[in-house]
Parts: sequence; structure tokens; C-alpha cells
Amino acid sequence: MGLGVENSVNAYNQNYRYQQNKTTGQANHLDFNKILSAKEGDNTEKVQKPNENSVSKVDTYTEYLKAKYGNIMIQNVGSDQKSMDSLGTGTYGMNNIVIAPNVLETMANDPQKAAYYEKMIQDFFASQSTVKAQMAVGGFEIQSYGMVIHPDGTAHYYVCGDVSPEKKAKIEAQMKAEDEEKAKRRRQYLERSEEAAEKRRQIEEINMQKSKKDAAFDDNISAVNVLSEVDRAVAIAAYENIANTFNENIIKSTIDN
Repeated sequence: MGLGVENSVNAYNQNYRYQQNKTTGQANHLDFNKILSAKEGDNTEKVQKPNENSVSKVDTYTEYLKAKYGNIMIQNVGSDQKSMDSLGTGTYGMNNIVIAPNVLETMANDPQKAAYYEKMIQDFFASQSTVKAQMAVGGFEIQSYGMVIHPDGTAHYYVCGDVSPEKKAKIEAQMKAEDEEKAKRRRQYLERSEEAAEKRRQIEEINMQKSKKDAAFDDNISAVNVLSEVDRAVAIAAYENIANTFNENIIKSTIDN
């Protein structure tokens, strides 16, 4: 998983806009001047066109920079995000230095400018331990780290990295734990849903049984009431029959006497 250039994982991004130090001497460039003098000495008997000397200086200075700083790439790189991302994904290692051709030519022909830009390069190398520490704290490993001096003379650092194996294992373990927790909650939800459904079914069954009992009770009450009316009628009829018979017997007894 690439982090891209100058992104949210604390990728070190610094834009240098140095003020020229007029007191900067040429002491740091004695080695280069010696090399350049030797090269020019070899060509003293050759007739050169005006631009040939400049080209020779650029080539010689490029060799000097590569010998001193390692991987030097001469190309124009824009300071926009897309250009920096493209450069970052196309390089590897810690010591990537890109210099615009026009800046390199200026450095080759102006010792003070050379000192000015080489100070940037030296600061870039000095920053590496800090950048490594910052990336390590975030759990990332550097895949590509470099510096670009753009055609306008500004400079940017860029860093590309990936999650360290330890960080990756920790993230994967955390994701697994979260997935297991989600599955557990889902099971619990389903179980609670099934329990709730069973309770609703039981309640409905109880209500249904109660409704049936209530209906049967009402039917029994109605039947009892009907029987009671019939019994009362029979009882009244029997009473009246007995009363009539009693009265007839009394009347008959009176007549006989």
C-alpha cells in the first residue's frame, strides 16, 4: 500500500526558499574547483566554441556531485502534486536528488550558487534520521525518499512509504477482531429476534386459548339461562295443577257434607 508523496502519514515535506548568503566562500568547493581546473588544463590547447566550455563545466560538475552525493538525476520536475507523486513512485531508496538542468548549469558556473544549492542537499541528508523516526512512529517504512530542486530554484522533499509488517499485522488483527465482534452482535441480534418471535407466538397462542374458553363459557351461560326458563314454566304449571286439584278436593268435600 503506497503512501504517495507528501500525504497524511506525516510524509516529510519542506519547501526551501533560501536567502543568499553573500559571505559564503568557496572553501566547500575546492575539490570541485581542482577537478574543474584539471579538466580545463587538459583542454588548453583545444579551440573551443563559447558553449563548449559551459557544457564541459556542467559535465564535470555533475560527475563531482555524483561522486559526493550519490544518485543525482538531472531533469525538470514540477512542484505540483501529480509531478511529485510520479517521481516518488518511480524512485527507490533514501538518497534521491533531482536537479533541474538550468539550476545545474547555474551551479556549475557560479560557485556561490553552487554553495547555496549544495547547502540544501546537505540539509536533505541531515533530515533523513528525523524522517525515518517520524515514519517509524506512525508504523511506516520508507520506500523512497528524495529531494527535488525545481527550475524556479525552490526545493521540496518527498517520501513514499508503506505500512511496516508489524503495523500491518496489528491492523489485520484489529480488523479480524472487529469482524468477529460484528458477527457476534449479528448472532445475538438474530437470537434475540427469534426469542422475541417465540414469545409473541406463545402470547398469541395463550390469547387464542383464552378467547376459545371465553366463547365456550358464554355458550354455557346461554344454555343455562334457557334451561332455567323452561324449568320455571314446568314448575309453575305443576304448582298450578296441584293447586287446582287441592281446590277441587275441598269443594267436593264441602258438598258431600
